[in-house]
Amino acid sequence: MTPTQLRAYSAVVRQGSVKHAAAELSVSESAVSLHIGQLRKELGDQLFTRTAAGLAFTPGGLRLASRAAELLGLQDITVLEVSAAGKGRRLLRVGASSLFAEHGAPGLIELFAGRADDLDVELSVRNPGAFGALLLSRSIDVAIGPRPAAGPELECRPVMNYRIVLVAGPEHPLAGVRASAGQLREQTWLLGPSAAADMGAVPALLHRLAIPEEHQQIFQSHAAAIEEAKRGKGVAAALSFTVAPEVRSGHLVQLAGPYTGLEATWHSLTLAGKPTTAAAELARFAATPRAIQAMMRGSGVNVGHFKPSVHVTLWS
Repeated sequence: MTPTQLRAYSAVVRQGSVKHAAAELSVSESAVSLHIGQLRKELGDQLFTRTAAGLAFTPGGLRLASRAAELLGLQDITVLEVSAAGKGRRLLRVGASSLFAEHGAPGLIELFAGRADDLDVELSVRNPGAFGALLLSRSIDVAIGPRPAAGPELECRPVMNYRIVLVAGPEHPLAGVRASAGQLREQTWLLGPSAAADMGAVPALLHRLAIPEEHQQIFQSHAAAIEEAKRGKGVAAALSFTVAPEVRSGHLVQLAGPYTGLEATWHSLTLAGKPTTAAAELARFAATPRAIQAMMRGSGVNVGHFKPSVHVTLWS
């Protein structure tokens, strides 16, 4: 597949016809048809057919439509990054667990990137179990999240201790009582995307309590799960410092009992002995008191410094 072929296909998807796609790209219809034909031959898929109501896309054609947009977007970003690097700008690629990316990363990146005018930071949400492979393949420069099983080729540093607590709405049946493991197993659990990872504090808590999968509802953000808990829809696992204001105001109740909390630590992970300068700086800086305060404050990131990757997750 070439970028030219993907642009032609994306134009057909947007416009709904080869004729209009050709007009958008300022090329002939035969040129667009040629590119589509090459894609069909290479992929072994018809991609779409013409009907009286317009174009009807095959399942493979729909999948290619989303991938084409993603690939072309990455190409555009790469061109900009290479141009920026040629002008002396540095790029730091940070891989983070979903829990850290949502709550800890914004404040940390704002404070860290503000220390260097020549630095751009790219944040992507990654599965902690893949941190080591991503670093070794140079796909990311530094990872932050739960500590994976790291070999001698990787350097791991503790960043910040935190506590996962269980919260619910003030009218929930478990509010104000000491919840047993059996009672917790019977509840609907409202969870953020970290629950779907193969390691981390939230998966560990679910495993420890043997929460049935049918009792777990996973949302696209941890904040969304907390909002559902406020409405009395179930119990939610949350970072203690993020829900403390809601608990103080009475909008949430922190559940009591020996099974309602878990201590954990975020770690930074870099290549041992040969991290990039910016990666080594971030790994050291992340454990400082100033950085920890910034992570707990959770302030936003200046758009001039923070350039996150966009990842689309399909939930089945």
